[in-house]
Amino acid sequence: MLPAASSPLQAIFSRLRPVSLNALTLALATGGAAALLPASAAAQDLTRTPGTAPITEAPPEPAPATEEAVPVAFEADVVEYDENGESVTASGNVVLRRDGQSVRADSVTWNRTSGKILATGNVRLVDERGNQVFSDEVELTDELKTGMLANLLLVLREGGRLAAKDGQRLGNGDVILNHAAYTGCSVVGRGDCPKEPTWKVVAKSVTYSEAEQRVRFSDARLELFGTVQLPLLGLTISTDGDAVSGFLIPDLRSSPSNGIEVGIPYYWKIDKNRDITGTLHLFTESAPMGSVEYRALTDKGAYQITGYATSSERIPIYGSTGSPTGSSAFRGYVEANGKFQLSEHWSVTGFLRRATDRTFLRRYDISRDDRLRSLVELERIDAKSYLSIAGYATQTMQSTRDQGQIPIALPAIDYRRRFKDPVAGGRIETQLNALALTRTDGQDTQRAFASAQWSRREVTGMGQVVTATGLVRGDLYHSDENYNTNTLLYRGQPGWQTRGVALAALDVEWPMVGEVFGGHQVLTPRVQFVAAPDTRNLSIPNEDARAIELETSNLFALNRFPGYDRIEDGTRMTYGLDWRFERSRWRITSQIGQSIRMSGDDNIAPDGTGFTGTFSDIVGRTELRYRNFVRLIHRFRLDKSSLAVRRNEIDAVIGNSKTYLEVGYTDLNRNIYTVDLPDDSELGRVEDLRDRQELRAAGRVAFARHWSLFGSAVINLTDASEDPVSGSDGFQPLRTRFGASYEDDCLRVGFTWRRDYVSNGDARRGNSFLISFSLKNIGLH
Repeated sequence: MLPAASSPLQAIFSRLRPVSLNALTLALATGGAAALLPASAAAQDLTRTPGTAPITEAPPEPAPATEEAVPVAFEADVVEYDENGESVTASGNVVLRRDGQSVRADSVTWNRTSGKILATGNVRLVDERGNQVFSDEVELTDELKTGMLANLLLVLREGGRLAAKDGQRLGNGDVILNHAAYTGCSVVGRGDCPKEPTWKVVAKSVTYSEAEQRVRFSDARLELFGTVQLPLLGLTISTDGDAVSGFLIPDLRSSPSNGIEVGIPYYWKIDKNRDITGTLHLFTESAPMGSVEYRALTDKGAYQITGYATSSERIPIYGSTGSPTGSSAFRGYVEANGKFQLSEHWSVTGFLRRATDRTFLRRYDISRDDRLRSLVELERIDAKSYLSIAGYATQTMQSTRDQGQIPIALPAIDYRRRFKDPVAGGRIETQLNALALTRTDGQDTQRAFASAQWSRREVTGMGQVVTATGLVRGDLYHSDENYNTNTLLYRGQPGWQTRGVALAALDVEWPMVGEVFGGHQVLTPRVQFVAAPDTRNLSIPNEDARAIELETSNLFALNRFPGYDRIEDGTRMTYGLDWRFERSRWRITSQIGQSIRMSGDDNIAPDGTGFTGTFSDIVGRTELRYRNFVRLIHRFRLDKSSLAVRRNEIDAVIGNSKTYLEVGYTDLNRNIYTVDLPDDSELGRVEDLRDRQELRAAGRVAFARHWSLFGSAVINLTDASEDPVSGSDGFQPLRTRFGASYEDDCLRVGFTWRRDYVSNGDARRGNSFLISFSLKNIGLH
């Protein structure tokens, strides 16, 4: 329990915001009693208060104020001067102010002989930072060398409350509190009724350093829910919201690869703009691991560096079971990122991610990314131009990928400029681009191109929006070791290759607005014509245009291939319909469309992408929203001939931030395995074109005000008839997770169970458990 306070003190406790100890430094002493007279009292004759002798002699004039002795101005209902006792007493709504600090009390007495100042009755001290102290009685000397407090309560501006039985202020400004308790929790419940805090720190003594703005606890223990008690060593909190060096709350988890893990973090505040967090990870079935995170803020930007290091044995990456093989080896991971604004227009950004092996991150549950990308980029941005000079490298975490086939891009240069003066009523934008890709065991490709694009947008008298576009581009490529690329569609011809690109497009939209179903709707028919001469696509290596599939996001794009290495040539017409409906709390948007190729290469894209042949597949997307409570998105692609569903995706979110359900379903039926393809056919090896079914679900249910249950699952529903090489039987859970958590205004506790169903090297499948625990407003991190 927090030390008991008087009834008026409890009432104040319940209605004040957090605030600190600096109020103890409030200067109450001056050189004479007249300085204590408020302006309102000084303008009147001193009157006799019942029960006191008449004042026969005015108090002596105060000494002139100096920087060290600034007079204290105050207000009070009654001011009395006791000539015999050499004391001045102010009573009734007493308010004293000095240098942004204030004291309120029922009565304040200054003894001129001893120099002591005594404030009694509902005392409230506020320092210049807004921190507050409440007490029954505060005693100070006129020089503030010492001070005594009784039954005090501190409300810290940055969050938290500190109560004590009594305290004393030392000559150096430090304050010693006896039998104290601290909490970052609210101590009042509904209806402003007092309640027991979820957690509190109880200490035999507490030292407050005014100079350092720190509170240090001695012989302290943590109480949870009024019953559980845990010892605390070296606990320190700040009163100004700044971070404090010290041990953080340990992490506790269990995994099939490492057994039980205890993480012991220590935080070191190096300076106001730099800190380090070091953590020792101890395992029951593995060697210890250390991690360090360094963060810094400079006048140009910020950066951070994180590293993990250990020594352990590995299981071969293709093995799923068995014992570790070989001797222990160093294993680790480093991650760094930062951005610096060099000037108004110039900036540099970089990030680095690198692991010693492919299973380290998953085994120690650091990350489940299937690739680690490192990049450095220099950018210049102004109102009319953009320049990027970058280089990047990628490390694969997939067991089936060959790292030698993963390219390193250096340099990657892109420059764009938009011209201010229009040409033929349209806007011109130019682009210069250069890219060099190098592989240790694969094809190397270098590319450079220059392009210019003209576009003009007009609105006709009948409301049609007409956009005309023209594009010209010249490409220069060089590649070697092309036969190291297995997919023929990606290779291109070795040596030097050139290509010219020209394109013209006309896009017409006709928005029609009206009212329907008590709301407003916008119906927009749209048609687009694109014409481009035949292009030498297959002689050019394809490095950045491989992930190809028709959908609403690229249906009306000038080039429906991603990247620059493939250009959709020939003449085509694309038509579609957009619809938007809005009424109170409701919003529905929908798009549908198809394209017709009138000339050009009908087989520029492989089967399964949706836009091979004369007619493309039909694609559509619908999104429904009801307030912020319901969101439903449906994407589909229908076969142009049979209207069979080739792509069916549903994502639904129902609920609020506390209780919600998320469901995602994907069914990709590209129908590319029904054709008897030769073993070496490039179509069978095109990336990301396999059939697949997948179900995803996640949710949280809040109950009993502070409790919640949560869970998520990813299930592969693909069977052998859809993808013969996947090995899935139609119901293959990939990951499942369930847990429970408690969270209030000052405490968060959680328990999570997760199961992995696939092993990869020494990242074993099985059950993992995590216990998370954090205290809010503790002032440590």
